[in-house]
Amino acid sequence: MQPVDLTTLRAVCAELRAGWLPARLEQVYQRDRVTIALALRTLKGRDWLTISWHPQAARICLDDAPPRTPDTFTFSDQLRHQLQGLALSAMPLISPWERVIDFQFASRPGDPPLWHLYAEIITKYSNLILTDDKQEIITAAHQVHPEKSSLRPVQTGELYEPPPPLTGSIPSCDESQASWQERVSLIPRELKRQVLETYRGLGPHLVTAMIQRAGLDPKQTADTLTQQNWNTLFQVWQEWLHILETEQFQPGWTENGFTVLGWGMIESVSSAQVLLKEYYREQLNQQTFKQIHHQLLQKVTHLIKKQTQKKEKFQERLQQSKDAELYRQRGDLLMAYSYQYEPGASSMQLPEFETGELVTIPLNPEKNAVQNAQGYYKKHQKLKRSRLAIEPLLVETNQEISYLQQVEATLKQLEGYQHTEDLQTLKEIQEELIEQGYIIPQRERSSSEQAQPITYDTPNGYEVLVGRNNRQNDQLTFRTAVDYDLWFHPQEIPGSHVLLRLPPGAVPDEPDLQFVANVAAYYSRGRESQQVPVVYTKPKHVYKPKGAKPGMAIYDHETVIWGYPDEIKPERDRS
Repeated sequence: MQPVDLTTLRAVCAELRAGWLPARLEQVYQRDRVTIALALRTLKGRDWLTISWHPQAARICLDDAPPRTPDTFTFSDQLRHQLQGLALSAMPLISPWERVIDFQFASRPGDPPLWHLYAEIITKYSNLILTDDKQEIITAAHQVHPEKSSLRPVQTGELYEPPPPLTGSIPSCDESQASWQERVSLIPRELKRQVLETYRGLGPHLVTAMIQRAGLDPKQTADTLTQQNWNTLFQVWQEWLHILETEQFQPGWTENGFTVLGWGMIESVSSAQVLLKEYYREQLNQQTFKQIHHQLLQKVTHLIKKQTQKKEKFQERLQQSKDAELYRQRGDLLMAYSYQYEPGASSMQLPEFETGELVTIPLNPEKNAVQNAQGYYKKHQKLKRSRLAIEPLLVETNQEISYLQQVEATLKQLEGYQHTEDLQTLKEIQEELIEQGYIIPQRERSSSEQAQPITYDTPNGYEVLVGRNNRQNDQLTFRTAVDYDLWFHPQEIPGSHVLLRLPPGAVPDEPDLQFVANVAAYYSRGRESQQVPVVYTKPKHVYKPKGAKPGMAIYDHETVIWGYPDEIKPERDRS
């Protein structure tokens, strides 16, 4: 994940100073444990300024409004109590070459600041610290005890001290090329590392872009450069310093991230605010997607294994209960031939009633024939009761396994994050598993948005809807579908519910039916097979059993068609 370096931070600050100073702080909301949002209002309008001290995604930018859910964080309460209603009057960097912004709040624009909110955007050492006008720390997002850092503790009641300054030289437009070249070439090691460690205010992405802009390889050593190479690289260096001085930034996307200098840009963006908002939203979504996907898949796989083991035990006990009739027959034989019993016998050979074949019946020598028969009758009754108890449990376990396999198939279809809908789909699956009792919720917070089904078009232009998860499967089948539509599902295989939307009176051709069957086969557990049996029927012939879990359905009046998953390629939704 590309961090916010000094150049990017100065671009953001230049835009904020131009459009949002002075501003009134109307509201404070903490989005999560590492992100705060400040509602700023000027004569031009109102927007939310996000400040994050995330260890990989520390940033400052204008962002979307926070969700309408309660803010339960203590840190935001403290900021709200001290700052709400005041004017944001200035936001200088504490030093032109340090990534620390001093947000100054006063009673009115032009008045001396009453409070300082220091935003330290320093990757894993990022922090947000509130001080009064005497620089005494009132609160901090992350307090650092002296036991953890004797160099720079951060605690309430102590005086604020800026982060230790970097040791490199300060870049200057007035420095001559000879002096600059001498510094950079002092040690004949990798060029990128040498530039990075010689001067302040640089970051790995910036130095790489700078060297590549000069037509050089960041990995080559400084002693391999010709004088022409040095001249070109110094020109690029001067270009960077000129952009910083004039604040003529050009935000945009590069092949591997973003830039505010225009170097290597493949697409421009209206502002650095939009650039950071979109970049980190996608990066954090990807990070969250991977985490949730791994957790859910691991959980569901474990549950399937657990339920399968339970099923095997039930089947084993059910097999044992089939011997119940044998015990009853032994009891009947003992009662019929009890007169032949000899005291102390450990077994008896008696003829069966129907075939006359001799069978050996084990006996307890300490009991007589009638007592042994009663023992066999008790075993018969016990196994009979066991069978009656196990059969519904086995049916329930099979349903559990079928449901969990459906969820597993859906998770495996989400192979990677490509769109916000993918993350929303995962969250819906997570909420579904919480509702079904498979996952204990960590925090009660549901999303107000809902993911939309995956869509395709048939050869004749009919719309095809594919459920992303079991909630959507139920939604498509029992709420969206109308009498004119056709419902598709892999036959006896976990998979998505697929709906072919048809206008009144329309009759789909064979290519349309085959296409939808291919889609249903692709979004099923049989995706890796060459062909998958798929059924289709009218939605009115699809039913949900009483008490069934989400995504479970039974059907009749179906027609079977073979689906070929290899014929389908994944398609993004059109929302």
